Amino acid sequence: MKETSKKTNRYKVSFILLLACVLSVSIFMSVPMAAAKDYLPPGYEYTNNYYKTYGEPDIYASVIGDTEFERGETAQIRVSLSNKGVLYGFKAVKMINNSEAEHQLAIQEMEYEKLKTTAYGIKASLVSPSELIEVDTATNSQYMQELLPGAVSENPLVFIVTISDNAPAGAYMLEIPMTYEYQSDVRMTAGESGRLGLPSLDHASYYETANRTIQIPVIVQPEAKFDVTDVSGTLVKGSESEVNVTYTNTGELPAFDAVARLIVMKPLSSTHSIRSIGYIQPGESKTVSFVISSELLAVEKAYGIDSEIKYKDVDDEDQFSKSMKVHVDLKDPDGAINVTYLAIIGLVITGIVLIIKNRKRNSSNGPDN
Repeated sequence: MKETSKKTNRYKVSFILLLACVLSVSIFMSVPMAAAKDYLPPGYEYTNNYYKTYGEPDIYASVIGDTEFERGETAQIRVSLSNKGVLYGFKAVKMINNSEAEHQLAIQEMEYEKLKTTAYGIKASLVSPSELIEVDTATNSQYMQELLPGAVSENPLVFIVTISDNAPAGAYMLEIPMTYEYQSDVRMTAGESGRLGLPSLDHASYYETANRTIQIPVIVQPEAKFDVTDVSGTLVKGSESEVNVTYTNTGELPAFDAVARLIVMKPLSSTHSIRSIGYIQPGESKTVSFVISSELLAVEKAYGIDSEIKYKDVDDEDQFSKSMKVHVDLKDPDGAINVTYLAIIGLVITGIVLIIKNRKRNSSNGPDN
């Protein structure tokens, strides 16, 4: 019984090993020839070379959509890649003579050589030479498995950029450096690869790494741009004060029907927080006056009041400037008693009175009573 059991186990092991071998061979046979680059190519001594091919991938980039942006805008740049690589010709490097077998190998090699202009493993990133345009690092590394000659990428590369509020209008050139591999040579194995454990590999492909940098233009649109360039006047507690604010158009285009507005919050207030500026051309400054009130208990300090300008652009469209700060100081009126000091003095006096009353109470409740 023991001998029979041992034989049965040996048969099972043999069957499992045989099944594993069959599966491994079938899996290897199912690997397409294009996947040959997944293996280390054999040395030249195991191969024959019949042709030398001329040509390589030629990658181009085109932007999908508009590349004109406004200052302060965060937007996507969608880039499509195309491969315009072509084969320039073949050159025979080995005589075939009358061998039918070698003739078939040479024909097969020529078919494989046509893949020379295919780009594999394309890695691309977007680089901004200017600090005024920032590229989001989360989208700055893109990968594409392959790009055949004459083909356009199915899915575009998507990068996210942010334009600085201080970027002057004009063209900015962004760069897309990329690396990829391409098939530099094909050699037929003529069955010699079986000695390396790859019996079904009828050819060996050798690859080189290529680098290419493509430029993408980004346009920052000209527009009117406003800054607060001067503030005069001081706020006084418990009263109304006049503050003069100077706005300058630091942009490239004029603004029409411009209106300045202050966004005033407690402890400050204003019943006339909107002032008309009118037409203001690039480089021009205009000053308007605002009347601002402050509460009596407001803290004495410098306040930053938000301000913005609404205007019409050269296309007669309504636009709003970025938010600006109007910095003003709040002070006590001359000769007035500081309310904070009065409050502190009141607290001190109250404390002293409580202490005296407490001592008198303790004295009246002493040991004699």
